Amino acid sequence: MDTSTEQLKLMVYAALMATLTAVGAYIAIPIGPVPIVLQNLFVMLAGLLLGGRWGLTSIGVYLLAGAIGLPVFAGGTGGIGKFVGPTGGYLLGFAAAAYVIGLISQRGKGSIAVDVFAMIIGTLIIYGFGVPWLKVVTGMSISKAAAVGMLPFLLGDGLKIAAAIPIVRALRPMIAGNIDVLRTAE
Repeated sequence: MDTSTEQLKLMVYAALMATLTAVGAYIAIPIGPVPIVLQNLFVMLAGLLLGGRWGLTSIGVYLLAGAIGLPVFAGGTGGIGKFVGPTGGYLLGFAAAAYVIGLISQRGKGSIAVDVFAMIIGTLIIYGFGVPWLKVVTGMSISKAAAVGMLPFLLGDGLKIAAAIPIVRALRPMIAGNIDVLRTAE
């Protein structure tokens, strides 16, 4: 298979992951300024399945769609204003997390332990962007921002990491042959 065909397949996979991330946003439980969503599960999967560069591309497409007003963010919202609201830091953290998860996972060459480590680091990155931004936007103290913007989500994040492992194990063999040639060039 030539490189242009491989490139096209990666673009399709990236678009699919962007779409799934948007779907994950519709599964939202509002519990305060930051809702419980499945977006970060798909952010993790984008990095694990597509690698750093294409995982970032996928989440970048998702963020761009939301920025131009498509209703792809939590609760079916969109618009550039979401980036300056309470959840803006988390949204930007998604891109960084997908990239880092992908880079770590690629180096692990399919190791479950490395993939779990990558997702933990990715989750910390999301909170590293989101909690300080929540603090700034709302005027909360950092401990209050962590209490409302991180602590309620840790158990769910652990469950998402646990759910991502069998999903990746099932999907990675199906798409690995299409991705390995280009991912090794990153």
